[in-house]
Amino acid sequence: MPSPNTDKLAVLIDADNAQAAVINDLLREVARYGTATIKRAYGDWTTPNLNGWRETLHTLAIQPIQQFRFASGKNATDSALIIDAMDLLHGGRVDGFCLVSSDSDFTRLATRIREAGLAVYGFGEKKTPRAFVAACDKFIYTEILRAPVAEPAAIEAAQKRLKPLLIAAITGTAREDGWARLSNVGSLVAKSNPSFDPRNYGCEKLGELVSRQSYLKVKKVPATDGSSITHIYVRIK
Repeated sequence: MPSPNTDKLAVLIDADNAQAAVINDLLREVARYGTATIKRAYGDWTTPNLNGWRETLHTLAIQPIQQFRFASGKNATDSALIIDAMDLLHGGRVDGFCLVSSDSDFTRLATRIREAGLAVYGFGEKKTPRAFVAACDKFIYTEILRAPVAEPAAIEAAQKRLKPLLIAAITGTAREDGWARLSNVGSLVAKSNPSFDPRNYGCEKLGELVSRQSYLKVKKVPATDGSSITHIYVRIK
C-alpha cells in the first residue's frame, strides 16, 4: 500500500461562498492529500445567513474567524482570509493550503502560495471562475462530493471534452511501443487541467474511466519486484 500523505494542510474556508452541508465530505477529501492541522472558516458570524454553519463548526472543530463588514459592498472576509494565509505561509507551519471558495478573488493568493513552493488545493462549485481553478495545483468541484453519480447528460457532455485530454496525455507519456503507464497519464492530465477528476465523469478511479473509453486499450502488468502491486498501462487503439 502507498504511504499516507503526511503533509500538514491549512483549510481556509470562505463561509460566504461555501456551503456547510458539504464540509464533512470535503474534509474527507482533504485527508487524501494530507492532514488538516488548521481549520478556519471566515465570515461575519453575527449575520443570519451563516446560521447554518454553527453546528458544523462545532462538530468538525473548525475555528470561526469573525470579520465584521465595515462597509456595504466591501468583502472584508476575503481580506481576513488572505492575511491569515500569508501569515501561515511565511510562518512555515504548513506544507500546503486548501482554499474553499467559489470566488475568483483568491486567484492571486493561490498563485502566490504556489510561487513559494507549497501546494494549493481548491474547492468550489462548478460556477467557480476558470482563473481561480487554473491557479490551483488541483481543484475539486464540491458537486462531486455531494453526488456520487453524475447525471447521464452531464457525463455525455464531459466525455466529449475528455477524449482530447486523454489522447494528449497518453501521447506525451507513451513508450516507443505506444503503451503509457496510467499513473503518468493521470499526472500529466492533472497538471494541465487542475479540475480533472474521474468523478466528474461518473467514475471513482482513473482506471475505471479509461476502461470505459472505446478508443483505448488497457492492460495490467504485475510488478517485477515480487510485490502484489499491479501497474495499469493504456494505449490508443
